[in-house]
Amino acid sequence: MSDYRRLSLTALLFACCAGHAFAAEKPLWELGAGISALSLPDYRGSDQASVYAIPFPYLIYRGEFLKADRHGIRGTFFGTDRIELNLSLGASLPVNSDDNRARQGMPDLQPTVELGPSLDLNLWRTADRRTRLDLRLPVRTAVTVTGGMDDIGWVFSPRLNLDITDVAGLAGWNMGLLAGPMYGSERNHDYFYTVAPQYATAGRPAFDAKGGYAGSQFMMSVSKRYPKYWLGAFARWDSLKGAAFADSPLVKSENYFAAGVGIAWILGESSTHVEAVE
Repeated sequence: MSDYRRLSLTALLFACCAGHAFAAEKPLWELGAGISALSLPDYRGSDQASVYAIPFPYLIYRGEFLKADRHGIRGTFFGTDRIELNLSLGASLPVNSDDNRARQGMPDLQPTVELGPSLDLNLWRTADRRTRLDLRLPVRTAVTVTGGMDDIGWVFSPRLNLDITDVAGLAGWNMGLLAGPMYGSERNHDYFYTVAPQYATAGRPAFDAKGGYAGSQFMMSVSKRYPKYWLGAFARWDSLKGAAFADSPLVKSENYFAAGVGIAWILGESSTHVEAVE
């Protein structure tokens, strides 16, 4: 899955998390705004990286049928809380090819947005719901968002996700661990890794990227909600070994590492309270 510099909802936008995993009276909604500092490679497979400061929204909504929290944006469509249909979002930053050694002379990479459903299955959880293991199955369509909305294929990244509340006995601290393979369509891989004949050079031979396996990802995140603000951090490592595009001359590293920290301020909350299990 060629999600170069992806700003995934749970990682780089630090999907806003609430406190404990037992039932309690909490505001129907909470709103805020935050800022994150991110260290990101230019794209998966690039050997160049930059540091960015990116704002992000903080949103919690605890409706009866629609919820938005640290687990994502999701609706209650099934008669059990062990199966959820979530909204899966992704985005990416642009790459100026003049600033990237591997892509010099090639078209710039435009910012992209990815959107699609995710079927999430709870495989196991403790009685107090402080620890849970989920299987997440997100499928997203990707489009560029400047110079016209061009369809650049689909991405699929099934993953196991372990969430732990009050990790190591630290009240209010949440930790998430995520791992799984990644896949992308031929059109998606073509956008990032194909070298058309007119852009081939002595050190960059022509390459036609195919769809299929796109490597594996491993991510860890931690966060805590305070009365007036929220703190979070994440680290993500991807392996591109065996990916369908691994032989592309644009792949300069088989390892992708990204990390970031963020802080969000709670600017308002609902006077209506509801019972929530988070």
